[in-house]
Amino acid sequence: MEAKKNPELEISRNSSIYFAIGLNIMLLISWQVLEYKTYEKEDIVAELLEMESEFEEEIPVVNINTPPPPPPSVAVQESIQIVDDIEEIEETVIESTETSQEEAIQDVVEVSDVRVEEVEEEVEVAFAVIENVPVFPGCEGLPKKKMKACFQQKIQEHVVRNFEYPEPALDMGIQGRVSVIFVIDSKGHITGIKSRGPDKILEEEAERIIGLLPKMKPGTQRGKPVKVTYAVPIFFKYNEG
Repeated sequence: MEAKKNPELEISRNSSIYFAIGLNIMLLISWQVLEYKTYEKEDIVAELLEMESEFEEEIPVVNINTPPPPPPSVAVQESIQIVDDIEEIEETVIESTETSQEEAIQDVVEVSDVRVEEVEEEVEVAFAVIENVPVFPGCEGLPKKKMKACFQQKIQEHVVRNFEYPEPALDMGIQGRVSVIFVIDSKGHITGIKSRGPDKILEEEAERIIGLLPKMKPGTQRGKPVKVTYAVPIFFKYNEG
């Protein structure tokens, strides 16, 4: 005898649907199990906080008697009354104290009474172009050409005779050429000594030597004594060894 199957009750027909539903349910349960967290229980100390109500002191309201505001300013109208002058005022006349031209000019000076004096200007001539060179003591009575050569020779002899090498310059090793220029004035005196060299020590020594020159007979130009400028080099050199 064969068993008869009811086609409406056949379970295998919807087995795939049931399988999918069951699979989803299992996945959901597994996910919930994995996500479930547990925490360690710690002793919790509960403290009681007591709060007291603050007492608020009421501040009394004090009314201060303030002075009333000042009254608004009242515009004052001034009445100006014009009164005619009754008294006559005399004007004061101020006379000039300046003297007139006629009073100021008392003495008349005539042109004939004025004298013009000629002021002689001191001319300064270079030694190279002077007509008659200054005469160094010991060169008197020589011709012009020899007088010039004698002057130059006497200057050189004077420099050599009075030359002294400064000790500070020797200690510091200072040497070189010092150019000295000076003026023989219209009276034969040595003035206006100026120098230029490698160091102040050598310049002072060169000026000292020229300052010892004797008084000379002044040079002349057109028959009149004039200032004559002259330049001389002085060499400061020492032997190393």
